[in-house]
Amino acid sequence: MAVMFCDTNCELWFDKAKALDLKVIRMPYTIDGKEYFYDLGENTDFKKFYADVRSGKLPSTSALNEENYREYFEPYFKKGEDILYVSFSDQMSATFTFMDKAVDALRIDYPGVRFVRFDTKGVSMTAGIQVYLAKKYFDSGKTIDETVEYLKGLTGHIAAEFVVDDLKHLKRGGRISGFQTVIGTLLSFKPIVKINDEGKIVNTTKVNGRVKAISYLVEQIKTRGLDADKYPVVIAHADCEDDAERLAERVRAALEKPDLDIWIQPVGPVIGTHCGQGTLALIFHAIGR
Repeated sequence: MAVMFCDTNCELWFDKAKALDLKVIRMPYTIDGKEYFYDLGENTDFKKFYADVRSGKLPSTSALNEENYREYFEPYFKKGEDILYVSFSDQMSATFTFMDKAVDALRIDYPGVRFVRFDTKGVSMTAGIQVYLAKKYFDSGKTIDETVEYLKGLTGHIAAEFVVDDLKHLKRGGRISGFQTVIGTLLSFKPIVKINDEGKIVNTTKVNGRVKAISYLVEQIKTRGLDADKYPVVIAHADCEDDAERLAERVRAALEKPDLDIWIQPVGPVIGTHCGQGTLALIFHAIGR
């Protein structure tokens, strides 16, 4: 027997995770002195979170500790069930150091149980699309090794382009450099960032204004997208749903697919802590990242 884990930094919406019977590791965030663990949107008050951020409250995130990971994994080690964990990018957190310690200890206590982590080199739905497709593939009767090989062929084709209102949140969290922050905010340009093949967030360009930023996203899926009707197309927004709906309409028109199924969902508080309110993201299957 084998089970598949993901974490809430993949941001796959809770109903899809439940339908697929994914085992979910909840990642923490703190705001206004209180710690929460993200639940993939099931009971999260997104409006309140982003209103708090706009009012000046600064959220923070932290790594799970070794004991946290042991609590998640040990029940399956005890039952002798192998584990495949499809995770967010290890370039974005030190949490996997603690996970490795927990798994090493569990391997001593429960020899013979297999644990495999696959790094999606992504975060938010860049990871979430991979989790979703991998679990469906895994549930079709594939082994852990077969699923990992499937993911290896998929990872480099899940692209994400993010329009951020202000790079200060990414800078504060150490995700990009101060120099990039200065360049990105000159003359009210809207910075565009993406997740590269190494799983790092990089500032790729800047456009003048929100309308042009949305046009840039549309052009990306039009020129680089592959098989949009066969893979999920996701629009994630940090409390800017109207822009998300406009982007969806423009994507359908540009691809000449008026019935294209596009998942529109909020950016969760953990990711929102680092990208800030007003972020708009387009995630899609592409010729490359």
